[in-house]
Amino acid sequence: MSPTTSDPRLRRFARYAWGLLAFNIGVILWGAFVRATGSGAGCGEHWPTCNGEVVPRAESLETLIELTHRATSGLALIGTLVLLVWAFRAAPRGHRVRRGAVLSMLFMVGEALVGAVIVLFGLTADNASMARAAVMAVHLCNTFLLLAAFVLTAAWASGLPAPSPRRPRWLEVGVALVALAMMILGASGGITALGDTLFPAESLAEGLAQDFSPTAHILLRLRLFHPLIAMATAGLAILLAGLAAAARPTPLVRRLAVGLVVLLCVQICAGFLNVALLAPVWMQLVHLLLADAIWCTFVLMAAAALARPSEVAELGLSGLFSAPAPRRAHR
Repeated sequence: MSPTTSDPRLRRFARYAWGLLAFNIGVILWGAFVRATGSGAGCGEHWPTCNGEVVPRAESLETLIELTHRATSGLALIGTLVLLVWAFRAAPRGHRVRRGAVLSMLFMVGEALVGAVIVLFGLTADNASMARAAVMAVHLCNTFLLLAAFVLTAAWASGLPAPSPRRPRWLEVGVALVALAMMILGASGGITALGDTLFPAESLAEGLAQDFSPTAHILLRLRLFHPLIAMATAGLAILLAGLAAAARPTPLVRRLAVGLVVLLCVQICAGFLNVALLAPVWMQLVHLLLADAIWCTFVLMAAAALARPSEVAELGLSGLFSAPAPRRAHR
């Protein structure tokens, strides 16, 4: 017999897990702010210290921005360690919450290692190498996996059932394909943002000319692929959302599917606006925030759609983010 979600330890753990997810999204956005403002070299090529000191004097704005990112990243690492320990204390042996917490910790360590590589190899500031673009793509993919682990850990602690052993094969394949497409899209978005930062255009016409120029830097020429990947991925995700809502007609799946479609439409508009405004820092952050929201919503929708409909029907959208309601145990 599996434990019920009315366990007060899991209720408290779920609230903490959702809060940690929100905090990490903030850390991710601040990391993008570091890149967009060219502050990545604010601590020099020193890691984990800043300019060779544990607590340096911030003599420049760039140092303050980078130091703040490192401090919040350190808090995120500590918070994830707390999540891991708490999961093993609150959830019984073999519970899916434990697995989610372990994955969260693994991907958080991955974030720290990628951050160290970026700093120690000088892949910051004005570095326009393909090595930096490649590491940034890996960084974005690991970040998406980290967010997925946080979302699943929090959702499972809130009462979301585990995937059903009899889940439709076509739905499982569809989820995998859309997840892969979204990760490729995220990687291409990171490379595009890097190009916008390193090679800013004075006008939209100049930016388009850069994209199509055979002599332009490869980071600029790669920008052409991002909107194409975005439109294709959005189409696949919207199709999957419709099919999932039809195949799993529970209130939770339907609402998440509608939310995913709405977010995708808003993100497409934001993408065009970002191009028209020549990618100002604030718009880049909005664009990234929407991307994170889309990914988290997709992960939740996929997890709900792959679970047993009879169990998902007992869980509403509002209940997912609050204290789980008591449920009967399932054998």
